[in-house]
Amino acid sequence: METHNGRTHRPSLDSGDHRDAITDLIDHLQRGHDTGDADTYDGLFAGDILWGSPKGQVLQGFAPLNAIHRTQLTGAPASPASVFELAQASAPTDDVVIAQIRRRAVNGAFSEMAMYVLVRRDDRWWLAGGQNTPITDVLPAVD
Repeated sequence: METHNGRTHRPSLDSGDHRDAITDLIDHLQRGHDTGDADTYDGLFAGDILWGSPKGQVLQGFAPLNAIHRTQLTGAPASPASVFELAQASAPTDDVVIAQIRRRAVNGAFSEMAMYVLVRRDDRWWLAGGQNTPITDVLPAVD
């Protein structure tokens, strides 16, 4: 570990252009949500995706996650009507993108922020992992 005057040198990791991967992911999420179509919503999800829900549940694999999304995304548009928007992103390598994408409910209902990890394989981007967290101004009490 390289240090200078007792401080660790911390490199900047953002090394590449990531707009196409993120635009494609947001497009799938938005179209799937707007049409209530889980297969479109999950269209870029890898077979062994790691997923965390806003309630702390975790699972692995496309099939169980797609089954959950099929029950949640019923009817067009899915409720609540929402807009997906990029908050920030970084590409630590040419084949990995980390993005924070906000799902903002149009009517002020439950909204969430998700951190997504996209990985490029054979010139195609796949979602390898996602972790959602609610957006709220109210934090839990500290004991």
